[in-house]
Amino acid sequence: MSSHREAPEISKDPVADSTDLYAFISPDQSDCVTLIANYVPLEAPDGGPNFYEFGEDVLYAINIDNDGDGDVDISYQFRFTSEITDPNTFLYNTGPILSLTSPSWNRRQTYSVTRVDHRGAHLLGSGIPCPPCNIGPLSTPDYPKLASDALVTLAEGTEVFAGQRAEGFYVDLGAIFDLGVLRPFEQDHTTFGLANTGIGKMAQGVNSTAGVNVHSIAVKVPIANLTANGSTPKTVTDPDAVIGVWTTASRQKARIYECSGADITSGPWVQVSRLGNPLFNEVIVAMAQKDYWNSLPPTADNQFAARVAHPELAGLLPVLYPGVFPALAAFNASAKPRADLLAILLTGIPTGVVPGFQNYTGPGQRDVLRLNLAIPPSKSPSNLGLIGGDPAGYPNGRRVFDDVVTIELRAIAGATLPLVDPTYKPDAAAGAITPGLTSGPTDLTAKGTESYLSTFPYLGVPHSGFLVGA
Repeated sequence: MSSHREAPEISKDPVADSTDLYAFISPDQSDCVTLIANYVPLEAPDGGPNFYEFGEDVLYAINIDNDGDGDVDISYQFRFTSEITDPNTFLYNTGPILSLTSPSWNRRQTYSVTRVDHRGAHLLGSGIPCPPCNIGPLSTPDYPKLASDALVTLAEGTEVFAGQRAEGFYVDLGAIFDLGVLRPFEQDHTTFGLANTGIGKMAQGVNSTAGVNVHSIAVKVPIANLTANGSTPKTVTDPDAVIGVWTTASRQKARIYECSGADITSGPWVQVSRLGNPLFNEVIVAMAQKDYWNSLPPTADNQFAARVAHPELAGLLPVLYPGVFPALAAFNASAKPRADLLAILLTGIPTGVVPGFQNYTGPGQRDVLRLNLAIPPSKSPSNLGLIGGDPAGYPNGRRVFDDVVTIELRAIAGATLPLVDPTYKPDAAAGAITPGLTSGPTDLTAKGTESYLSTFPYLGVPHSGFLVGA
């Protein structure tokens, strides 16, 4: 969760494992869209001497569909190169890193950015520096400056950043994967007949991702550069206002290991990871199919529609919490498909379902983040997004502070069923589910869960290795 270690094989390949995807209208520049793809889950900040980095042998891409057919219309592709400046030391750095060209920084990365669209492939920039990891006060005494120096503006007004950031996603992994412990009614759990489990003693959620870092690839692009007709949509109901976004990581098909310890890759690129909606592969797809799902394009997602229409977790909730979800239990017994989840996750929400809102991309069932480009940033943001009365948030794209775990758990529990069935009255518990990790709306100007920034790239300064556990 959101997509950290979500499939058996990709969990063994962290540099290619996409953890989170964000797509939102830039709050400080409303004529631009920010797209962020995070990789390398659960980075320990003190992970030296070989600190975390992007994979040199991985092709990273952020993909956009702007005509609703599920195919890639625009792709921003990233390739990384590593350099060792001093082969005679085992250290990442031999002194303070005061700039991106500091001679004491021994292991550094640069990258290229290519935009691929109907006109072909266009190299936007190469040799762009990544900042170092945030090691500590002696090695990286002014980390915000190093990160700021790595912000680069390319052709057509596109801004890019690639490097380490604080993990902005928050979730109580320990509770959720302990047979579905949910707050605030954890004591109603069946506990499978076990005694003295300690469930009743847990007063609040534990943020499992607090204090860890990720590696982020971020682009801020003028809206007109992403639409099919080159316009900046102004009307919410305009079908051209909605784009679909997903990220992929690919590796070359052949890999040869040499006795020197090096390896050689060759052949066509093969997709090994992807991510659209948060939690889709993590919670919806069966374990035996998770790595298969990672290899597919969104146009193949209709084969997983049955698992969205009848999600396993929705069936488990009334069993795990007897008497807490009676309405959901009755709906499950009817065997009706979950039309609300099919819309939210696979087609987008059509006009007329939620007043003044739509992010519909057509009847094709595809797992992509759908963003209506005509909906401006909220002046009073809610981290519950659309179900919190804020149409600028998830499932309309996804902002860094959106509480997607609460949103999706409430939806699975039946909170969104009245959108498609006005006669359905959700269980009170459906609207009460919360991991207890946030006390209210978290906007970009507040210090929120992970000290989000008010400007690009919006995710906070990575945690320092020196301060781990402090």
